[in-house]
Amino acid sequence: MKAVHFGAGNIGRGFVGLLLHNAGYELVFADVAEALIQRLAAADSYVVHEVGEDPRTHEVRGFSALNSATQGEALTAAIASADIVTTAVGAHILRFVAPAIAAGIAARPAGSPKVAVMACENAINGTDILAGEVLKSYVGDDLDAKAVFANTAVDRIVPNQDPDAGLDVTVENFYEWVIETAPFGATHPDIPGVTWVPDLEPYIERKLFTVNTGHATAAWFGYAAGIEKISDALADPGVAAKVRAALVETASLVVVKHGVDAATQAAYVEKILKRFANPYLPDTTLRVGRAPLRKLSRNDRFISPASQLAERGLGREALLEAIGAGLRFDPAEDPEAVELQALLASATAKEVVAKVTGITPDHPLHPDLLAVVQARQAG
Repeated sequence: MKAVHFGAGNIGRGFVGLLLHNAGYELVFADVAEALIQRLAAADSYVVHEVGEDPRTHEVRGFSALNSATQGEALTAAIASADIVTTAVGAHILRFVAPAIAAGIAARPAGSPKVAVMACENAINGTDILAGEVLKSYVGDDLDAKAVFANTAVDRIVPNQDPDAGLDVTVENFYEWVIETAPFGATHPDIPGVTWVPDLEPYIERKLFTVNTGHATAAWFGYAAGIEKISDALADPGVAAKVRAALVETASLVVVKHGVDAATQAAYVEKILKRFANPYLPDTTLRVGRAPLRKLSRNDRFISPASQLAERGLGREALLEAIGAGLRFDPAEDPEAVELQALLASATAKEVVAKVTGITPDHPLHPDLLAVVQARQAG
């Protein structure tokens, strides 16, 4: 069995690649970072260190690496003979890897088994995004006969790594990889550790509105308090209270929208808070808080739940406070933070709400966001 994985970074090696390796797949990493590809091509193995209350070590072997920018023919051949293609590149990069995936699928022999294509990104229905981009580049009318596209929800904290770690990766010992079954019909790939579900949306929103919302909330309030590490931010009573308040609100949405038992969701929130506080993860408020424009966009971890709560007439005050903290996240080394601060300094509040959040004036959340932006611009 063969799997081609786009994105040979820490998540690719320490999460998706690890699970595919453990499932018995021959791994082919694809990336545009030439130095990383060369290190992978020259290595026989790398090690994944799981840290936490039950630390473990995994050795990954049997992989190869291709530069997706310069080794197109080899990459096409790899996809043409693969059983699975996965990505962990960032949702905004999917359109750049789609042409290579389209070429590889088109090169598959007629009558060969369908290749399973799955985007493992922090995005709602990321594989649908990828499928749309693949279709734009695909030559032929047999895409449905050669590939099956399935959405996924992924969850594993992979912090900044030690500069001297080489290819080895440190990750938390919790993970969740959920994949929808419907596109596969009666038979889906055998990947131990994956949770297969008929309806992915509850899992995607539960994860996005708990893990991602909570993580960014901790980062932004922690940064504002001058705290460097996420675990230290959660140890601060003031920051911890703001994170918990935001997750109480998102939990209310998960419960009312998806019919999740309230006690079950509350237990999930407690598990997530414990993960954030893991002292063995050297994660920073700068890393977790970066890219505020993406995090404050219409379908991401703050505006999406806040808008849905507003539509239902439910409380969203803590989320609005977290959004305000995001508007104040201003490290000079983060290009999105710099862009956001420039926009706040040059545009009207109404323009900022429209450009950053995508919320229109007729939406019930619009007055709330306008007030938050105006408060930020007032100082």
